[in-house]
Amino acid sequence: MPLPPGSVPDDLAPDGAAGSAYAPGPETGRSGEHPRGRPRALAGSRLAPADTLLRRQQLLRVRGHSVAWVPPLALLVAIATVDWYTTGRFRIISWVVLVPGIAAAICGLWGTIAIAVLAVLTYELEDHAWPHQFHVGLPEFILVVVGSVLAVLACAVRVRGEQRMLHMQDIAETIRHAVLRPLPAGWGGLDHAAVYLAADSVARVGGDFYDIQPGPHGTRVLLGDVQGKGLGAVEAAAALLGAFREAGYHEPALRTIADRLETRMVRHIHYGADAGRDERDRFATAVLAGFPPDDPTHIEVVNFGHEPPLVVAADGARSLPPGGGLPLGLADLGDGQPPTLRVPLAPGETLLLVTDGVVEARNAAGEFFPLLEEVARAVAEDPRAAEPGRLVRLVRDGTLRHCGGHLGDDTTIFAVRRRTASTAR
Repeated sequence: MPLPPGSVPDDLAPDGAAGSAYAPGPETGRSGEHPRGRPRALAGSRLAPADTLLRRQQLLRVRGHSVAWVPPLALLVAIATVDWYTTGRFRIISWVVLVPGIAAAICGLWGTIAIAVLAVLTYELEDHAWPHQFHVGLPEFILVVVGSVLAVLACAVRVRGEQRMLHMQDIAETIRHAVLRPLPAGWGGLDHAAVYLAADSVARVGGDFYDIQPGPHGTRVLLGDVQGKGLGAVEAAAALLGAFREAGYHEPALRTIADRLETRMVRHIHYGADAGRDERDRFATAVLAGFPPDDPTHIEVVNFGHEPPLVVAADGARSLPPGGGLPLGLADLGDGQPPTLRVPLAPGETLLLVTDGVVEARNAAGEFFPLLEEVARAVAEDPRAAEPGRLVRLVRDGTLRHCGGHLGDDTTIFAVRRRTASTAR
C-alpha cells in the first residue's frame, strides 16, 4: 500500500514534498525520489523492473545528456579499424551486424535507427575500398541489412514495453495517493516517519494502511494490514481509512471510533458479497491509538489482533500489551470489541507500529526478525535512535538485512511521537 509522509532521515524524503512512495516533516517517510518523480528502490530491497530501467537510464547519462550511443559507435569504429589494418584473407567488416543489436538494447528508437544506417554505410564504404578480389560479397551485405532491420524492430518492441511498464507504475502510484494522503510535518502535533516496502516489487500495491487524524478530541493514529493483496485489499483499506478520518475527527471516545471501524469493515464485506466478489475471508488487523489533549503522559490503544506496538525511548524499548482483540470484520466470532487500554507514553517516547512484514521476516535459518531486541540494542548504543526518522530507518534496514532483501509480505514501519518545542525546530 502507499504511504503518506512522516519524517525520516537522510534518504527518506518528506512525504508532502515528493508525493510518491518514498519522500517534509523534519524529514519524511517514504524513501527518496528519482529526478523524474518516481520512487527509488529502498536500500537492500529488490528492484522493480521500472526501477531497474530508471537506474540503467541514469548510468547511460552524463551531465544530463545520453551517452547510450557511445558503446555501439565505439564498437563500430573498432571493427572498421581492425578490418582496415588486416589482410584481405581476414575480413571482419561483416561483424558490424553486432552494432545495431547492441544499440537496440540500450538506445532509443531513433538512436538505433541512426546506428543501423551508419553500420550499413560503413560496411558498404569499407568493403568497396578494398580491391575487388577481397570484397566480402553480397551475402554478408544482406546479413548486415537484415540484422539492422531486426535490431530496429526489436528496439521498437523494447521501447514500447518500457513505456507500458512506466505507465503501469504511474497507475500504481496514483492508486496509492488516492488512498493514502501525504501527511504534513507535525500533523496533529506529532513528529512522524514511515516507510513502506512492497513484497510485490512489480505491483507495488498491497493492503497496508496508516494515517493520522487530528480533531477537537485529540489526535488519533491508525495502522493496519488488510488480509490479501491487490485491488481488493486496497478497496478495503480505503474504506477503513475513510471511516477513520471521519470518526477520528468527530467522535470524542476512542471506543466509538473502534466500533465505527468494525461496522465499516463488515459493511465492506457485505458489499463485496452482493457485488459478486468472494469477500468472506476478508479481514484487517489494526492498531488504533488516541493522544488525549489533556493528558500528555498517556495514550489510549485498541488492538484489533495486530502486532503490539513498541514504546521506544532513549533508555530502552518495551512492548505494549497485546489487547486480545480479534481483527476487524471478525468481531462476531468473539465476545465483542477489544478493550481500550490506557498506557503510559512519556514526552520524548516514540510509538513504533509495524505490520507483519517486519516481525515475520525470516533469515536463511528460518528465524524471525527480533524487532524488540534490535531496537533496544540500537537505542542503548545511540539514544538518538529513538527519534521517529532514525527509528524507521533502523527498522527498515534491519528487516532487509535479516531477510536478505526478500520480503514475504508487504511491510509498513510507522513511528510517531508527541511534538515538543525542541523537536519542532
